[in-house]
Amino acid sequence: MSIQVNRLADPTVRAFVTAVNAHDKPAFDAVLAPGATMADDGTDRDVADWADREIFSSNGHMDVESESDGGRALLVSYRNDTWGEMRTKWRFTVDGEKITRFETGQA
Repeated sequence: MSIQVNRLADPTVRAFVTAVNAHDKPAFDAVLAPGATMADDGTDRDVADWADREIFSSNGHMDVESESDGGRALLVSYRNDTWGEMRTKWRFTVDGEKITRFETGQA
C-alpha cells in the first residue's frame, strides 16, 4: 500500500516526488538547491546526469511505501524503463524549501 504523494509530511520532499512522477524537469530542478549533491548506492553522482538517465529519459516513478524522519526518509517502490521495479530507500537533506542532498539505493 502506498502513501498518496499529497499526504507526504515534508512539503519539499513532496515537491520532489511530485516532480519525478510528473516527469517535470523544471519543477525537479526548482526544488534542488544550487550545487545540490546526491548519491546512488553510496556513490556520489552528478545530479543532472543521473536524473536524466534514471528519471526523465526512462520514465522514473516513485510509489512511496512509508516515510520516517518527518518525511525526509522514504521507502519507495521505484520503477523505470531501464531497471524495472525495485524497492529503494531515499534520504533527503532539506534547507528551507530546497533539497541540498539526496541519497538513494536499494532497500
